[in-house]
Amino acid sequence: MRPDDWHLTDDVDDFLSRTGDFLRSRPALHTMPLTVTERLRADGAVAYGGEVPLLGWLEQSGEVRATFHLVMPRGLSLTPLAPGPADALAARLAGLGRSLPVVGGQDDTAAAFARAWQRYTGAAPALRDRIRLYRLGTLTPPESLPDGRSRAAGERDREQFMSWCREFATDVGEAVSIDAASWAGTRFADKRFTFWETPDGTPVSMAGATPMVGGQVRVDPVYTPARLRGRGYAGAVTVEVSRAALAQGATDVVLFADAANPISNGLYQRIGFRRLADFAVYDFSAAAPAVS
Repeated sequence: MRPDDWHLTDDVDDFLSRTGDFLRSRPALHTMPLTVTERLRADGAVAYGGEVPLLGWLEQSGEVRATFHLVMPRGLSLTPLAPGPADALAARLAGLGRSLPVVGGQDDTAAAFARAWQRYTGAAPALRDRIRLYRLGTLTPPESLPDGRSRAAGERDREQFMSWCREFATDVGEAVSIDAASWAGTRFADKRFTFWETPDGTPVSMAGATPMVGGQVRVDPVYTPARLRGRGYAGAVTVEVSRAALAQGATDVVLFADAANPISNGLYQRIGFRRLADFAVYDFSAAAPAVS
């Protein structure tokens, strides 16, 4: 293989030996590949339902310039790419006979790959989501917190946080099965969860956090049942999880928000999160007009 090319592997240790410095050079922007590959390294293919991942990096002039991970059924995730390398990767994966349900990456990267994938495979992309990545600046708790307190969720709370993860996944359109049997293979299984409780000990909101990798922690998911929203619970629990990450030594605390949701975006900005990048997710599972 030419040195200036895409390099592919299913060996996580091999991938990280080549790309670790690159990924850690911008830990906030690279939060997804850092956390996904760390979980694959720790737990193997069982981490995502038993599917063997395909990993890759773009090398130019002896330097890693970009990476991807393809974990089924979640799809392809890309770090920022110019159109030329995006096209080359699409051609390479199509030539391997790979099937892609979705592709996600920063706006221009995801769109360039989606167009290329359609040229090589005929699979028409449909824009599914626009997602905004935030990085914490100065944590600014609300002047008035709701009555209650935060509490780390434990094993006795498993049914509660599994139920709320299932409701969260439904709200954001994730087609996943979340129950006791499937839990270990979901993207939520490696998270640490924190509840906000009312004074009588009733959980009313939840936030998760990824393990710290490369100095970054991602707050994910944040969920309040619909009937309890608008009372400050989500802000309170997000502040507590962010504070805990900083106390742990995180240099970057990040989270994703639906770019079309002004309520969540406003909340995160008020407590100190600042926009870092915009991402798009394209779905290839149904016929759709070409990406413009």
